[in-house]
Amino acid sequence: MKQLINLTNHLFVQHQHSDECLALNNVVSQLMLASKIVSREVNKAGLVGILGQTDKINCQGERVQKLDQYADNVFTKLLSQSPYVCAIGSEERPEVTLVENDQTKDRQFIVHLDPLDGSSNVDVNVSVGTNFVIFKKKSTGPTVEKSDYLQPGQEAVCAGYVVYGSSTMLVYSSGKGVHGFTLDPSLGEFILSHPEIKFPTQGKIYSINESYESKWKQTIKDYIKEVKSEDDVSGKAKTARYIGSLVADFHRNLLKGGIFLYPADKKHPNGKLRLLYEGIPFAYLAEQAGGEATNGQQAVLKIKPEKLHQRIPFFVGSKADMQRLTTLLERSSS
Repeated sequence: MKQLINLTNHLFVQHQHSDECLALNNVVSQLMLASKIVSREVNKAGLVGILGQTDKINCQGERVQKLDQYADNVFTKLLSQSPYVCAIGSEERPEVTLVENDQTKDRQFIVHLDPLDGSSNVDVNVSVGTNFVIFKKKSTGPTVEKSDYLQPGQEAVCAGYVVYGSSTMLVYSSGKGVHGFTLDPSLGEFILSHPEIKFPTQGKIYSINESYESKWKQTIKDYIKEVKSEDDVSGKAKTARYIGSLVADFHRNLLKGGIFLYPADKKHPNGKLRLLYEGIPFAYLAEQAGGEATNGQQAVLKIKPEKLHQRIPFFVGSKADMQRLTTLLERSSS
């Protein structure tokens, strides 16, 4: 029999040397359980009446999908049950959810997540996902300070995502490489299927919503024109692949090599993707896998968040492709 390594065992092997590591294992285990529940519901969404929208508008000004609300409730509830989580930031909630009880002193982790990225795609059976990042509480007092949940990505202790597609796959890193686990429904276990994932140095794919081209800055227009020709760094034109579900676009590019772009435009001058729920988790994974991520001016992991739902322009991908883009962006700003 092929050696089987489940996510729980992998966590203990990687984090077996301190109480803090065991606490982190518990938090990731709660995320793992929540993702199994959400995966189950996503797979039968059309049968149980949770497709489509609710009548609510979230703090982003967006119509809440039924599955958004369901996933948010599941992740928040299960993370709150961990004795080590003190605060939860969700893309669906206007404020951080604080978890306080008699064991508050033992609660040392803050989790930020997008419970269901790309949720509107469920209605048309397209892959969606969950993104998360975990920080350690910095303040020593009994309460959670603003500085605790507004930390730059370089302070993260773990990040990852779950993609709900033809199979359900959890990809995570705690600073020791990037590892992918596929859910085996017959076992109910996430089994290691993609150890030590590395971004190909150079990619053949570019991912961007080209319907916004008229709103881009000239540098982005020039770059996209370049990658569609033999002037690309690879010497060959890249292929366009854009799903519109960030977790699915990133996952494909991580495995096959490529670059994802969501630039600022005239309608969104500060960018559209959320720093804490989207930018930092994928930037953390990208750098652990040998790729890069930037907002066009600096590495995403160096950005100090100023507010919970801060938005940024976002570029992430294979190192050679990112370096070419960065060169053009720096040249245009000089």
